[in-house]
Amino acid sequence: MSFFKWLYPGLGIKRWLALAILGILLISAGMAVVFQGEVLGYVENNLRNITSELFGYSGSGVSGIVLVIMGIFGIVYSFREIVKSFVRVAFPDYLHSQVKNAYQRQYLRRGPRVVVIGGGTGLSVLLRGLKQYTSNITAIVSVTDDGGSSGKLRGQFGILPPGDLRNCLVALADTELAMEKLFNYRFTQGEELAGHSLGNLLITAMADLSGNFETAIKEMSKVLAIRGRVVPSTLADIVLVAELQDGSMVRGESAIARVNKPIKRVFTIPDTYEPNPEAIEAILEADAVILGPGSLYTSIIPNLLVPGLVEAIQQSQALKIYACNVMTQPGETRDYTASDHLKAIYRHSAPGLVDYIIVNNERIPEYFSEKYAQEGAKGVEVDMHKLNKLNVKIIATPLIQESNYIRHNSEKLARVILKLILEERGPRYAPSLIDQYLLAERLKKETR
Repeated sequence: MSFFKWLYPGLGIKRWLALAILGILLISAGMAVVFQGEVLGYVENNLRNITSELFGYSGSGVSGIVLVIMGIFGIVYSFREIVKSFVRVAFPDYLHSQVKNAYQRQYLRRGPRVVVIGGGTGLSVLLRGLKQYTSNITAIVSVTDDGGSSGKLRGQFGILPPGDLRNCLVALADTELAMEKLFNYRFTQGEELAGHSLGNLLITAMADLSGNFETAIKEMSKVLAIRGRVVPSTLADIVLVAELQDGSMVRGESAIARVNKPIKRVFTIPDTYEPNPEAIEAILEADAVILGPGSLYTSIIPNLLVPGLVEAIQQSQALKIYACNVMTQPGETRDYTASDHLKAIYRHSAPGLVDYIIVNNERIPEYFSEKYAQEGAKGVEVDMHKLNKLNVKIIATPLIQESNYIRHNSEKLARVILKLILEERGPRYAPSLIDQYLLAERLKKETR
């Protein structure tokens, strides 16, 4: 019979079957001792004699109960090991991966509720770091992009621009690297496909199939198994407009980024529309609301122009944090200091909206300084004196990561934010002191 093949040497089954049989014998012997009867005869009598010598006849009742408990333990333990042996043989990688994943999901589920507001690549950089500590993340993304692949799809299909949303979905993904590469793959050939990313096309196709852009984002979230959720700040079709310092107007996010003139303010057309209810709800329930990092006038501030969003941030009991950019941006924030960034946010929202500002105090390497200077950009100056006048708490720390360009180190930035939440809002998000201790210990080890 095929069943007996499970008794072949090396499978780790026979020993646990033997332990289960011994457990049955111990239970029967224990019952016989307790009730002064006989169930299994010779073997049982020998076990009873042994227990009598160990415990004495006066303790026969106690010895019987001990035997029953030992027998039950033996059967339960052997059953568990038999199942593990079966799984180990039938599915070699399943046991380790599933236990690890289950622990990780449970750990992340206990993390703080974090809302991150912005768009572009800056937001995705932060999300990659945060997802290592919590799965209670809501990325609120601007929907004013009208350039590149997003702009074309927006114009042709009448949907919200998918590009920034796709970047955030991929950043929060808990999937294989191959799937992330697939979503970010950008076609370079073909008259119609050139310039489009596959992820943008998939989101567009899902929106067309479901008839709902929100549903498309949620379905793509399932495909990528993201840690958290990604929501647009509004479902309305809006256009971003900039008024420059010289009084001229520039229409469209992509055009604003190309105009190399100082910006006075930005606004949307129309100026009255509904916010996304999911975004408002997430802000009100958050332990921390983080603005940025990202393009100041075309990624962060457009979200703050959505009616009701600033009021929700003010009403929320969350810790409000602004992660200031590391480098200035030509065409948007040329020569801006850290206080200039914050003042621009206040002009478009409300004074005192932010509790903390996180700034980089690490020196930009000379090679990159020269490279960025040619493009009209430089490291953001941290003007402490002016920041103090804005009544904001300052966290200055090394944050840069060097690759082909300078950007935030996602792990460093995430650890700074999580430590701040733990110190300021720990009891609110984690009733268990053990949870707080585990997170604090992990952060402590990773910052050494």
